[in-house]
Amino acid sequence: RLARAHFRAFFRGFLEHALLWWAPPARIERLVRLEGLQHLRARRGAPHILLMPHFVGLDAAVTRLSCEVDLAGLYARQKNPLYERLLARGRNRFGRTRLLARQEGVRAAIRAIRDGYVFCYLPDLDFGPRDSIFVPFFGVPAATVSGASRLARITGAKVLPCVARMLPGGAGYVATIGPPWEDFPSEDVAADTRRVNAFIEQRVREMPEQYF
Repeated sequence: RLARAHFRAFFRGFLEHALLWWAPPARIERLVRLEGLQHLRARRGAPHILLMPHFVGLDAAVTRLSCEVDLAGLYARQKNPLYERLLARGRNRFGRTRLLARQEGVRAAIRAIRDGYVFCYLPDLDFGPRDSIFVPFFGVPAATVSGASRLARITGAKVLPCVARMLPGGAGYVATIGPPWEDFPSEDVAADTRRVNAFIEQRVREMPEQYF
């Protein structure tokens, strides 16, 4: 049942990219309700990192946010050149955005944050042993990137969680930005990374069918 529910959510999200990538801004604003934007605007001009786990509404949240703030983020280059062009065009439609290929590495991310971009950080990927540490995820030691802690320490950025929920019945999405995390980063990178995983676990329990 969970696998079928996830397939429905995933495929609906895939189809709704047609709206995210081609619909006018007013349609995007109706499709994706944005909550918590005041947490970003309260510190306008200060460095921010948005912690954005891989739920099916991720691209909906990014598209909606790009209508409001300047965004930067890493992405994986696509093998299909047509899809690569569509993806780049779709994610650069509004505002001032900076797409960084994953191969550009952490230095490009640091530059973007220091240049005033709100950086979208996707914490739940496995980039191999060089860039990961093992911390629990649902009770299982999992290779987890520790970049949220390290980037925040290097740039002085505040880390804010951001999760998009797909609403039932084709009613769109709600993208919620939480307040900045207190006492983050700490002196313990592993503890910070475990905190990130614990946050993702909480959100997954709320809507497991929407998590990749």
